[in-house]
Amino acid sequence: MLTAILAVLAFGCGLWAWKHPEQLATIGQVLKYVAIWLGIVLVLPWAMFPAMPWVLKWESNLAAGLLLVGITGLDVTAALLMTGVSGLSTLTWLVLVLGFLSAGVYTFMACNYQANRIEDSI
Repeated sequence: MLTAILAVLAFGCGLWAWKHPEQLATIGQVLKYVAIWLGIVLVLPWAMFPAMPWVLKWESNLAAGLLLVGITGLDVTAALLMTGVSGLSTLTWLVLVLGFLSAGVYTFMACNYQANRIEDSI
């Protein structure tokens, strides 16, 4: 029964995509931007690894906070440049803000992991 339902859904999705190629192209463009942005978010904290000993040397929450704000700011800037800020709906802004918050949490966790690894090796 489940297979039949999935087959009907797959057929319906295929039919919709065949009748609406312009919307399918738009969805593909959005997915491309999301993949690029996720790549930036995932790589950027690890690319800042050389700055971590400098931040730890200062032993300052201000230095660590500036690093986190800087990395998250780059993430936000990249997303806003890709979306073209004008004409976005409320739902789009909500999704963007949730993405920004998630990127900030991920950046914090990645930097915290790096700092712990560096402190353990000293």
